[in-house]
Amino acid sequence: MILSDKTANKIAKHLQKIYGERFSESIVNEIYKLINDCHPTGTCQDSLWSQQDIILIVYGDSVLSDKKSPLKALSAFLKEYVNDTISCVHILPFFPYSSDDGFSVMDYMNVNPDLGDWHDIRDISVNYDLMTDLVINHVSQHHQWFVNYLNNTVPGKDYFIMADPKTDLSSVVRPRSSPLLTEFQSVDGVRYVWTTFSHDQVDLNFRNPAVLIEMIRVFLFYLQKGARIIRLDAIAFLWKQIGTSCLHLPETHEVVKLLRTVGTAVDPGFLLLTETNVPNRENLGYFGAGDEAHMVYQFSLPPLLLYTLFSGNAEYLLKWLASLPDPGKDCTFLNFTASHDGIGIRPLEGLLPHSEIEKLLEGMQYSGGCLSLKRNPDGHESVYEINITYFDALKDTTSGADDLQVKRFLCSQVIMAGLKGIPAFYLHSLLAATNDYEGMNKTGKLRSINRRKYSDSEIASLLGEETISQFVFRELKRIIDIRKTQSAFHPDSLQAIYTGNNNFVSLTRINNDTGETIHCISNISARKTDFFIQFLNDPNIVFVDLLGNQTFNGMVHKITFDPYQTVWLKPVVKHVGTGNKNPYA
Repeated sequence: MILSDKTANKIAKHLQKIYGERFSESIVNEIYKLINDCHPTGTCQDSLWSQQDIILIVYGDSVLSDKKSPLKALSAFLKEYVNDTISCVHILPFFPYSSDDGFSVMDYMNVNPDLGDWHDIRDISVNYDLMTDLVINHVSQHHQWFVNYLNNTVPGKDYFIMADPKTDLSSVVRPRSSPLLTEFQSVDGVRYVWTTFSHDQVDLNFRNPAVLIEMIRVFLFYLQKGARIIRLDAIAFLWKQIGTSCLHLPETHEVVKLLRTVGTAVDPGFLLLTETNVPNRENLGYFGAGDEAHMVYQFSLPPLLLYTLFSGNAEYLLKWLASLPDPGKDCTFLNFTASHDGIGIRPLEGLLPHSEIEKLLEGMQYSGGCLSLKRNPDGHESVYEINITYFDALKDTTSGADDLQVKRFLCSQVIMAGLKGIPAFYLHSLLAATNDYEGMNKTGKLRSINRRKYSDSEIASLLGEETISQFVFRELKRIIDIRKTQSAFHPDSLQAIYTGNNNFVSLTRINNDTGETIHCISNISARKTDFFIQFLNDPNIVFVDLLGNQTFNGMVHKITFDPYQTVWLKPVVKHVGTGNKNPYA
């Protein structure tokens, strides 16, 4: 592959901004060589995304079988139950690891043999787009690089960050309450090494260009193995500068830009996703000027939507949605309500009053959830995330227990599915998973409450009989399949948010290319409620509810909603005389 002058110059400029006086042409040449040696196996994409893009989030061993490897069992589950309802599978880190359910990688280049092998990954990527994690901030203490570091040998001897424990590191933002520096015994004596997340997850030193080159090698390897979406795990913590927060530093943003440039050079259809579980404004910063991430997670959505349905008050969710900027060309949001992690609290900062956050936390504990803590710069601890399944999080409201949990949960999912961006569903949400206390007690980790592993026979029972799981799974598939047929839900379609009625989440999606319009209205309360409609005022139009198969006259001004009911109203022009064609058909 011969790089264009424009791309080559962009790569060089990224590196100059990252390394300043330490920049050299040798770094550029190393990256050029990696690009030239890369031959991605992914299929060519006509466009970056469409309304048919739906992501499934799953662990490589979320589905187990007595007769198959976990990855083969996952593949069988997808073929039998999911089929083409989803377009992309995010398989959480499937590499050899030592802790954190995969996010403490010991070997970036191999599949964990307990899960399967690269052939199994390839079999899944043939039928679905594949999202792969690049765990870029840290490695396992058992990774060969760190073993070499402690032995003062290469590669690895200068890949990590050592600091004097007397150094003032109080300004460093932490997502955990464990010590920032961990003591390790090396051939030269004790070393205190930077460990942002845990003692087993050792931060890499990107001030060393050799580390960046190694991670670009891994990045391109994943593209070559069929990945279409690369998720940059914990990217916000990448660059370290003592005396700063070590969060979102300019060099970190420039590394993201570099990865986008490099990835696009070898595969124009690839997508870069940043994982930054931080306050909303900081999170949106990873779009850059349209030159960083293609997608960012809507980390404020899960807790805000949960609060909305828990409290019956949509005010704060509507304000936030109305404030979101247009991501711009070739950028979009990744919308989700649940993932392998807990429900983050930091993304609520500035969006929900502290008193309301406290009510939410108290309610989630009442519903069986747990709270994970982080250490703040002043030494105090505060809640970092809620550990609970999203289904159980919607068990109760501020009014107490009721029998509307399933309806409330489905309301959360259909609201998420209607928003601008690409929706992602965690497997455990599709199965209406309840809190896994047995798993949590077994591992001693709070996050295990939402990481249940299912046997294939258990799934067959859950989805083959009249169970809540079967009902939720079937209904979510129906909603997704409807969404995929409507161009108004294209990620680039316009989104208008209606504020003023806090009993409802109401928005309109409009596709400028096709003219298709859909009004999405959800009752977020536990009671029958009237919604007074401003836009229904045309006798030549009828409004079809895509979800409920109801039809409303264009002159109607009020619809009565059942508790947690959602309508997707699509305007259809009546056939009046000859030649009056329906532009929405």
